[in-house]
Amino acid sequence: MTDTEVTDATDVTGAGRAAATAVPPAWAWTTVGTRVGPLGLAATPKGLLCVAFHADAATAGDTVARLTRRLGSGPVPPPHRAHDVLGTASAELTAYFDGRLRTFSVPLDWSLTSGFNRRVLRELAAHVPYGTLASYQDLADRVGERGAARAVGVAMGSNPLPIVVPCHRVIESNGGLGGFGPGLETKRDLLALEGVLPEPLF
Repeated sequence: MTDTEVTDATDVTGAGRAAATAVPPAWAWTTVGTRVGPLGLAATPKGLLCVAFHADAATAGDTVARLTRRLGSGPVPPPHRAHDVLGTASAELTAYFDGRLRTFSVPLDWSLTSGFNRRVLRELAAHVPYGTLASYQDLADRVGERGAARAVGVAMGSNPLPIVVPCHRVIESNGGLGGFGPGLETKRDLLALEGVLPEPLF
């Protein structure tokens, strides 16, 4: 066995030990009432991790269970830095729905997305501001993947941070609303709030 082979074996063993002893990330959960219904919020000390629509008791319980399986531990009680992030996120979402905030500043934890999806969502968060729209093809072009409009749609559907990462601002090239996991009525409501569509009459 060469020196290089010995080094590689040692590295793999070390990585295995690290993986086996990795501590699950601490995270916290809360809900906030909005004009589009209750939102469930999850956060780590790094930032806001997840926004869940329609977070009634049953949906919130399902989301917390799913995150517990994914992250390897359940939500921590306050006081904890993750709850500080939740406080900021809740206040900013309340201000957004009141029409007092157009740009979110709460830090984001991107660990529930990766690869192409993360690239597209970061581009969306950074460069499609309040009151504007982009098409799926626009976003594909912006990340240098001209033939990936359909894949952009998949990325929007998997967005763990809707509203804050504004997938509701992404539409079809022909002007159609496209899809939206929480429902097209919710998408219309968010775009009306931002002045892109007229407010519904009733």
